[in-house]
Amino acid sequence: MTAFSKVFEKVIYVRLYQYLISHSVLVNEQFGFKAKSSSAKAIFSLNNEILEALNSKKVVGGIFCNLEKAFDSVNHDILLCKLNFYGIRGPFYKLLKSYLINRYHRVLTGGRSSSNCSFLEWGKINHGIPQGSILGPLLFLFYINDLLKIFQYNSKPTLSADDTSFIFSNPIYSDFKTILIMCFFQLNKWFDDNLLFLNYEKTHFTLRHCSS
Repeated sequence: MTAFSKVFEKVIYVRLYQYLISHSVLVNEQFGFKAKSSSAKAIFSLNNEILEALNSKKVVGGIFCNLEKAFDSVNHDILLCKLNFYGIRGPFYKLLKSYLINRYHRVLTGGRSSSNCSFLEWGKINHGIPQGSILGPLLFLFYINDLLKIFQYNSKPTLSADDTSFIFSNPIYSDFKTILIMCFFQLNKWFDDNLLFLNYEKTHFTLRHCSS
């Protein structure tokens, strides 16, 4: 990526981020890639929710999700629909569309300094947002922002980019279990609808009963 393109992308990022903040687009539970936010604050929020539930003598548990190749799995059509939904329209929408659509890449084998250096053929990128780019993380926040709107049951979500955690609590274990199952079903359906995939080896569930 050239120096000029990085500067141009930074200008777009600033304008897009200002729009997010001024229109309160991002959910408050998102801690990733935001100014004045951090993973430490996300951890504090999780710990606080768990301790409050235990102090209230509730059953508390959490689903800690990890997405498999999250940035590489972003569907361009879905992302553009979400950008439009959040009010990104007109010339700025067309600019972001041109940034995503009709991108190509190729693989270098052997290393540039090697005598066996060679390039594979150019291939079209049909999904995913550019890794290591300035705009990529912010576009991903747009993509995952509506995840929290699907839940019909009480839960405390915490998002840090592609790491998503949900804390559930209830004084009655049977009710807790019902809520947990329904939320996990909704969670899986949202990921399927948005063509994202859970990494089940890194996705975990924990449960804690309050001590009497």
